[in-house]
Amino acid sequence: MAKTAVRLDDEHRQLLARLAPAFGGATATVREALCRLAADQDRREALDDFLAEWARESGPPDEAAVAAMAERYGL
Repeated sequence: MAKTAVRLDDEHRQLLARLAPAFGGATATVREALCRLAADQDRREALDDFLAEWARESGPPDEAAVAAMAERYGL
């Protein structure tokens, strides 16, 4: 696989420098970040699919119930 250059501004370079020791270097940190971002995206898509299926089967969510759950669980 060909190498890819990533251009970072000063703020992002500082973040990378701060995180790199915890993840084994700059390259490993970027790889970890990409994996985590992809996993987050997969979870969001799975939740969207679940909610769409739920709405098809049970109708749209009750806004008052959603608000009560959000308050109860601190969301």
